[in-house]
Amino acid sequence: MISFRSAVEARDAEAMAACLADDVVFRSPVAFRPYEGRAMVAAILRGVLRVFEDFRYVRELSGDGGRDHALVFATRIGDVAVEGCDFLHLDEHGRIDELTVMVRPSSAVQALGEAMAAQFDRIKLEAAQG
Repeated sequence: MISFRSAVEARDAEAMAACLADDVVFRSPVAFRPYEGRAMVAAILRGVLRVFEDFRYVRELSGDGGRDHALVFATRIGDVAVEGCDFLHLDEHGRIDELTVMVRPSSAVQALGEAMAAQFDRIKLEAAQG
């Protein structure tokens, strides 16, 4: 998962999008329904780049022959400390076809929900533009 991790750590939205399968499914810690498709997930990830400050991965775990990964991270949103994990599954071509994000504590979930809600009109516009 080196390419996605490197792209995120470099805050390179284009490189992050290049790691996504066309039919990627994203499960957010603050939304009930999953988001589908590369354009929408890439736009969400760009929104996250605008919201998270001092983002860093602190641990990486792998399993299932290299197709499943967990990237543990620490970041903040304003004054709120955030701990979380990106759970990734790779398709047969090595692209991310499932991305699930978990965040803690509850104050971080609330701050993330508010910050992403403020971004969502822009995210929808970016997704529509491809």
